[in-house]
Amino acid sequence: MRKHLLAAALLASLAGCQNSDAPSSPSATTEQAGQSQADAQFAELSKKALDTWMQLSPVSATQIGDHRYDAELDDLSAAGQQKGLEASKALLAELDRIDTSKLGRENQVDAAILRNQLQSDIWGNETLQSWQWDPQVYTGLAGSAIYGLMAREFAPLPERLKSATARIEKIPQIFAAARANLDPARVPKIHAETVAKQNRGILSLVETFIVPNIGQLEAADQERLKAAIATLTTAVEEQQTWLDKTLVPNAKGEFRIGAEKYDQKLKFSLNSSLSRAEIGERARAELTRVRKDMYGIAQVVLKDKPGAPEMPADPTDEQQQKAIEAALELAYADKPARDKVVDDAKAALDQSTEFVRTHDLVTLPDAPVDIILMPEFQRGVAVAYCDSPGPLDKNLKTFYAVSPIPEDWNDKQVDSFLREYNSRMIHLLSIHEGTPGHYLEGWHSGKFPSTLRAVLRSGLFAEGWAVYTERMMQEQGYLDSDPLFHLVQLKFYLRTIANAILDQGVHVDNWSREQAMQLMTHDAFQQESEAAGKWVRAQLTSAQLPTYFVGAQEHFDTRKAVQDKLGADFKLKAYHDQILSYGAPPVRFARQLMLDQPIE
Repeated sequence: MRKHLLAAALLASLAGCQNSDAPSSPSATTEQAGQSQADAQFAELSKKALDTWMQLSPVSATQIGDHRYDAELDDLSAAGQQKGLEASKALLAELDRIDTSKLGRENQVDAAILRNQLQSDIWGNETLQSWQWDPQVYTGLAGSAIYGLMAREFAPLPERLKSATARIEKIPQIFAAARANLDPARVPKIHAETVAKQNRGILSLVETFIVPNIGQLEAADQERLKAAIATLTTAVEEQQTWLDKTLVPNAKGEFRIGAEKYDQKLKFSLNSSLSRAEIGERARAELTRVRKDMYGIAQVVLKDKPGAPEMPADPTDEQQQKAIEAALELAYADKPARDKVVDDAKAALDQSTEFVRTHDLVTLPDAPVDIILMPEFQRGVAVAYCDSPGPLDKNLKTFYAVSPIPEDWNDKQVDSFLREYNSRMIHLLSIHEGTPGHYLEGWHSGKFPSTLRAVLRSGLFAEGWAVYTERMMQEQGYLDSDPLFHLVQLKFYLRTIANAILDQGVHVDNWSREQAMQLMTHDAFQQESEAAGKWVRAQLTSAQLPTYFVGAQEHFDTRKAVQDKLGADFKLKAYHDQILSYGAPPVRFARQLMLDQPIE
């Protein structure tokens, strides 16, 4: 996964002001001579939209790399929400006054992306209303306010500490807004309980990133920071009391958002050509196909093995299940030592990078990715993530963060984790997060000149590309075409497929926990602990889990369409370089650009 705060997640709370000191942000086409009047109008609107968002969502601005407002926080009050709504409506009205048919093709794409974002913001404010029932809105902002300042060295440490001081002083306002805005009758119990467990995490962020560095400040600034931390500590405890005594006991809301809201949110979130029904149909068909392919591999790797299960040509579900599970045990047996996960991930990244270079699959970045130990407070959920700089933060490093296994885990926990993240899975993670996945895609996409597109970059494109590369590398013979690597790659892909099915099942089809666990542990061969965590995630979020599957499907579809068009002239490297050259718009727009189709 990409470990960054997507700008789109915070845009619903933006208010409408402009600042003449805004960074310029022309789209690619408008930089060319002889631009049309429509292109010029759109360039101005893009600039206005970006500056509005940056000024009035300071936390998002920091993540994106606009550091003018690093000492400020978003206004999550009801008045702030109203200002954000008015701003979105005003920007949309301006966009409506531009004849987008007269725009250059790249600007047509950006206009479509902007329209989708503004419509999503308006719908989110007026209809979904997460700020009235989801306490994660508030805890997420509070944590990101600190983490975004301290995780990356975009400015000298004392300067960032001063900004952090100002934000720490203001974080109690976020808690006050939560208490004022949230209606316990609408808050789902799972959301209330989760946030109650997370609330004190803001103090661990302060302890991790802030406290060890207080000595970097002048004496007066040190005293101000210490006072701010003391005030925050009190505010966190007051918030904890409210969460435990008021919100959790009275949380009566429904976590399922229902078909109507789900379909609309899915449309905005994915900006895809695929509907919920099409996604579900494809995912179920892929589930069947992939399990069949895994059974075929099991027949090969288990042949003549002592104690191998029965593997007829036309197996029952039970026979298929036992054979695949037995084959996976061969992969699970090859796992890193408890203290070698990080070393193995580094070696795997080197190997995947060299494979891409040797086989000339895509242009490699000219700047290395730094492999780092995952910050302690983020460990224990996944073994790795890719942390890219914000689009406006130039010349900063990309981190491939790898987690050692927590020292306090018992042998059972360690075994479950390492079965899932076995040696071949470590290779897949280095492909997905590093090369040729997120890191490589981020480097290519960052070269596109549209700031608007960079800020509103498509998670569908990024996550879909990372999943696409897993299959692509296997198809190209990575690890000497090892059948167990292929098996693990398919199992990892099953997780992607299951995510899409699960999301619909939970929010539209009213699935029980038992139905969800059956899909994940039986159909997709996930470990019990991983599946249990995913069940919680499916309750806490909606329309995000399908991103990986839908993005991958659209990437596969696009490559096939280009192959069909070019025939013998198709070159894989040229295709990869071109698809990555568009700055990560929703995949359907990249396809339309590549095939010279109308932008729609």
